[in-house]
Amino acid sequence: MNDLVEPRKADITYETETPVLYESEGAIAWVTMNRPTYNNAQNSQMTYALDDAFQRAVGDDAVKVIILRGAGKHFSAGHDIGTPGRDVDKSFERRLMWADHTNKPGAELLYTREHEVYLGMCRRWREIPKPTIALVQGACVAGGLMLAWVCDFIVATEDAFFQDPVIRMGIPGVEYFAHGFELPTRIAKEFLLLGERMPAQRAHDFGMVNQIVARDGLEKAGRDMATKLAGFPRLGLWLGKQAINNVEDLRGKRTAMDAHYHMHHFAHAQNDLTTGDRLGGLDAKSMAAANKKQAGSS
Repeated sequence: MNDLVEPRKADITYETETPVLYESEGAIAWVTMNRPTYNNAQNSQMTYALDDAFQRAVGDDAVKVIILRGAGKHFSAGHDIGTPGRDVDKSFERRLMWADHTNKPGAELLYTREHEVYLGMCRRWREIPKPTIALVQGACVAGGLMLAWVCDFIVATEDAFFQDPVIRMGIPGVEYFAHGFELPTRIAKEFLLLGERMPAQRAHDFGMVNQIVARDGLEKAGRDMATKLAGFPRLGLWLGKQAINNVEDLRGKRTAMDAHYHMHHFAHAQNDLTTGDRLGGLDAKSMAAANKKQAGSS
């Protein structure tokens, strides 16, 4: 019995062939998400380009620290759910031990794809053996949280905010589900269930952000922190990072994410059954409008 399906035709228009920029500066590698037109929404093109950039930095013995940032006004608006470059139905050469998703039927398609491009890639990047710093300005929303949370440090601008509003879609949070580890329990519930913006200062108060700076000081703050880190022994940094990550894992971080991943995809399947759309009929435009309305802005 063959239960595979004919892949859908992918109608994709990429606005750039360089969704991620890479620059080395002595011991520092700068990895820049480069889709400012769409507030650095993360499609697969960007995911694999990020993986290439991180691989390049890991393979360069001159690099001791990696900085992740976003070009333009915002760090990241999250997963790409509405640009011409949305490439859910496109095959890419896989980096992890998962099959191609495009010929899988029903809920299996998204379940397979997101094991690779979201949960799997984020776990892979969390284990990078060099310190990583996220520089966050403006919006860090939904999938953007995942990109910041895998980093060892987060430096945010005074106007930055963090938000996971996907409960509007009936989905219980993004795939790399670190909410309960980044925030205290009741605050994590507030963050997830209300889906409201958390200002940088409040995120700092709860320990999710290491440092807050003015927007024009963000690059310098990242460079200063990276320069300090680069002054320590390479192996010591790697072992220290592993030690802290291990504490999180002993507290159940990986197991919690595995459990949540199935809830996440049950929600996608339920949406598909009840509305005919995996996202419950919502798209980037409607989500952005709802977020602005909730925040009291126009």
